[in-house]
Amino acid sequence: MSKIKVGIVQQECSGNKTSNIQKSIEEIKKCASMGAELVILQELHASLYFCQTEDVNLFDLAEPIPGPDSDIFAQAAKDAGVVLVTSLFEKRAAGLYHNTAVVFEKDGSITGKYRKMHIPDDPAFYEKFYFTPGDLGFNPIHTSVGKLGLLVCWDQWYPEAARLMALAGAEVLIYPTAIGWDPADTQEEKARQLDAWIISQRGHAVANGLPVISVNRTGFESDPSGIGKGITFWGNSFVAGPQGEFICRFSAEYEQSEVIEIDKTRTEDVRRIWPFFRDRRIDAYGDILKRYRD
Repeated sequence: MSKIKVGIVQQECSGNKTSNIQKSIEEIKKCASMGAELVILQELHASLYFCQTEDVNLFDLAEPIPGPDSDIFAQAAKDAGVVLVTSLFEKRAAGLYHNTAVVFEKDGSITGKYRKMHIPDDPAFYEKFYFTPGDLGFNPIHTSVGKLGLLVCWDQWYPEAARLMALAGAEVLIYPTAIGWDPADTQEEKARQLDAWIISQRGHAVANGLPVISVNRTGFESDPSGIGKGITFWGNSFVAGPQGEFICRFSAEYEQSEVIEIDKTRTEDVRRIWPFFRDRRIDAYGDILKRYRD
């Protein structure tokens, strides 16, 4: 399959889990009706972004995989006849939880999952409280539409993660995301942060000769503790080609679902004129495994 039609879903979320899930399902159907073969949802799409505060009661949102939530999305993938990328709060065992992306085949079966590897801990993004770092490594998920290099949000800042997926044969890099601004930030700071986010991921596309799909949430979510000012999620979901070129880019403020065609054969063309893999000095990179070169 040289070309694939990809549906990406940028949505707002509320405190009503049932409503969030139903909204996602409707958008999956919409994308399928427009010809999508692969549909990608944003990070933690079944709930509000609950990591703004540390609250042990919020672990109740987590479910095993397979479990009730994954069963719902398995059926949604089957009904729509699409490969579906979801992002779920996984309960692995009592006291052990992961931020887990789950991929469903067109028949509704789970074809693979990826547990978020890089876990942030910043004001309003207290993810280390909730998520154990992933232990499944950087391995593409094999599907009927190709090999998906699935990573999640904070992973998008790390070139090592993108490279390892590419070296394992990923045909596309996919980032379900939940990132936004502190409302107190200046417009200049907001612009710098957004540009850095986009540049980093476009850089992964260029360095690896791969298309990149980044699906972010939108809308404002308040801090339930009342301590913080909340987060304005900045949307701007986008698809970039293997030279970093924009194929599509969403708005900041609005919910949006679109179907975009990606030509996977361009990876071969780009890697022939920019043979970065050929010229890598793997004999000289040993120190990359150190925390810092003192």
